[in-house]
Amino acid sequence: MQNLSSQNFKNDFVHTFPGDDSGKLQIRQTPGQLYSKAIPTPVQKPFLLGWSDGLAEKLGIQKPNDLDVEILGGNHITPSMLPYAACYAGHQFGNWAGQLGDGRAITLGEWETPGGETWELQLKGAGLTPYSRRGDGRAVLRSSVREYLMSEAMHYLGIPTTRALSLVSTGDQVMRDMFYNGQPAFEPGAIVLRASPSFLRF
Repeated sequence: MQNLSSQNFKNDFVHTFPGDDSGKLQIRQTPGQLYSKAIPTPVQKPFLLGWSDGLAEKLGIQKPNDLDVEILGGNHITPSMLPYAACYAGHQFGNWAGQLGDGRAITLGEWETPGGETWELQLKGAGLTPYSRRGDGRAVLRSSVREYLMSEAMHYLGIPTTRALSLVSTGDQVMRDMFYNGQPAFEPGAIVLRASPSFLRF
């Protein structure tokens, strides 16, 4: 078992495919690139709310120490991490939407398990990326709790899905129109660390 802050990450995706390594987070088109370097935007006070012991055991990750919680909140990047947001395109609501991409998800890198598998670890709600479009790159606690619980519930029901390793509150407030009635209000922010053998999409 290793801490997130102590094991070296692999970065086969960014070493294999063309990408934009400028680190600029301005929203823009990135033709011909499969990813853009994206450093998570720091948060005020990350606090661990949820941890999946089952997934952690499978991945060989120890329960987080204080530095690991900073990683889970997007406040710390280790030297072996090459965080990025993936670029992809597709249809939405039956129409071709053109370039989409990870608008609020940032992949930290690839984690090698004790069994020799490689899993991508990704922070959802970690801040702006070049693909955020009209969004702010953040996630709120209510939707993050839902994703964290349902991802693990679906897995244990035998339904293939991405996994959720952790749920962290950020200490920040995020503006959202919860009921889509034109009355936005501040809500607590949160970040989920998602895990999958691959987040590559076509």
